[in-house]
Amino acid sequence: MEIAIIGGGAAGFFAAIAAKENYPQASVVIFEKSKTLLAKVMVSGGGRCNLTNACSSIKELSEAYPRGEKALKRAFRIFDNQDVMHWFESRNVPLVTQQDHCVFPLSQDSQSIIDCFLEQTRKLNIKIELETGIKTIKKTTDSLQLGFIGGKLPDRSFDKVIVATGGCPQRTGLEWLEKLGHQIADPVPSLFTFKMPDEAITELMGIVVDPTQVSIQGTKLKSEGPLLITHWGMSGPAILKLSALGARLLSEKHYDFKIQVNWTNVRNQDLVVAELKRITAEHPKKILSNLRPYALPERLWNYLLEKSNLSPSKKWGELGKAGLNKMADLLTNDAYSVRGQTQFRDEFVTCGGVSLESIDFKTMQSKVCDNLYFAGEVMDIDGITGGYNFQAAWTTAFIAAKLN
Repeated sequence: MEIAIIGGGAAGFFAAIAAKENYPQASVVIFEKSKTLLAKVMVSGGGRCNLTNACSSIKELSEAYPRGEKALKRAFRIFDNQDVMHWFESRNVPLVTQQDHCVFPLSQDSQSIIDCFLEQTRKLNIKIELETGIKTIKKTTDSLQLGFIGGKLPDRSFDKVIVATGGCPQRTGLEWLEKLGHQIADPVPSLFTFKMPDEAITELMGIVVDPTQVSIQGTKLKSEGPLLITHWGMSGPAILKLSALGARLLSEKHYDFKIQVNWTNVRNQDLVVAELKRITAEHPKKILSNLRPYALPERLWNYLLEKSNLSPSKKWGELGKAGLNKMADLLTNDAYSVRGQTQFRDEFVTCGGVSLESIDFKTMQSKVCDNLYFAGEVMDIDGITGGYNFQAAWTTAFIAAKLN
């Protein structure tokens, strides 16, 4: 049996290893169009590789995917995050789970994951062809014939082909799959940070507020978590999650919109007003700059006072009802204009790809082309930050490589 894996990334390697273990007598080869293997694994998590999330249930796990939630919920019953952690630990990659449930190799080095994959491919005699892109896939009577870019290799037939090429930022990169009859969801960026060229808050770069609540004005989109102020705008999990949830909508808006930030992480503004009244009653002679509600960072608090035209030297007891309401509104509904997006360097996630309507999720086989399977981000599946995108890659690759 001849099995081809198209793509030398996370999903590709996982699929190749699983396929060889399922079909020990088969010839398995990975075709990678570039000179580099596992590039995204190398940079993920700041070079530490956030390989999954240790959330406690399949329901919670599947809810982390703005695209693909229902399909993945079924798939996770076959191979979930607990299975992934066991898979790596059983192959001598000890793991550690952070307080936020993000899972990393104990070494805190993505090279541990790469070394594991390369060791497994050597052990299983899986062949790897670099700088070998696929130009065409042609159906034959009982196999698929691959044509290679540049004529480096002659056309070759395979009994099973797994496409694991990753996210494609341009629709043109998916035309070879569209020509076979697959529906394509237009690709747009996901997991990106917000540019704010007109906002003075960028002068506070480096400040992290955890937790916050962030929403997009005029929509129902909202998220919560740590927020990082950068020299170009805002980043951090709260922003990245919001960008994933609104990937298509924000693309339609041409990345020109407004967000509202709740710096207190308290949803009920009346409770914020009550807290400010308590501070006023207990510390009427304290000046505003010396008593920061909700333990806000000092530079941010002073920035917010200036934004609300409240003097830092003013005393809490001098605020009055109007001053308290003004402060509460700013703390819970602080608005900023976004003008553009910046790719999150550790993720490179794309919303869009081969439509799930073209795929049988029980097997990951194409509905329009027998013996052709899909794994990973080439499909219209993407998750929020926190190890979820790799989890989808492992799960779909495992299923695509199963015995039929």
